[in-house]
Amino acid sequence: MIDCILKYFPDITDRQKGQFLRLSPLYSYWNMRINVISRKDTKNLYLHHVLHSLSLARLVTPGKGTLVLDAGTGGGFPGIPLAILFPEAKFHLVDSIGKKIRVVEDIIKQTGLVNVVAECNRIENLSGQYDFIVSRAVAALPEFLGWCRGKIRAESCHPVENGILYLKEGDLTEELRSLNRSFRIFSIGDWFNESYFHEKKIVFIPFRQQ
Repeated sequence: MIDCILKYFPDITDRQKGQFLRLSPLYSYWNMRINVISRKDTKNLYLHHVLHSLSLARLVTPGKGTLVLDAGTGGGFPGIPLAILFPEAKFHLVDSIGKKIRVVEDIIKQTGLVNVVAECNRIENLSGQYDFIVSRAVAALPEFLGWCRGKIRAESCHPVENGILYLKEGDLTEELRSLNRSFRIFSIGDWFNESYFHEKKIVFIPFRQQ
């Protein structure tokens, strides 16, 4: 069931394996009540949602004291899979839709995660600062950057500079042209060989450009 995760992350602990395994029945249960992911996509939970979220781990390894904001988390992606993989980091999962946050809160509780806080709020209303902001394409990048302005900490204690890690797909030429700032694009297909990831990308925008 979680073979696609073990394929790329073979060193996870038994506790982490158990937490990942809990996700399938939890999302199946909640998806019958609230559409947190596409219902026809439930059977692809681990590949399309969990492993996709974990692609960010190919760029950053948030350790003890690292603060990560999942902005527009929806049903808990990419925040919940990353919180399982990096138990020493602290994750703040935010979404403006209350019913989705209630789902996220239950999944956090049922998986025994203690390094995650979920909040119903708008990103632009948050007052804290973070090492990294992660998200799965909740808006066009120029608009998203406006919401995140001032929310990245200046001090970096990682090999990768603090910044925004944004999961996108397809042709980003027009959208990125309007950013008027530096960025880097990483192809997830370079790390994961399943066809699903061939058009999937991570856009990294470092702190100095915020």
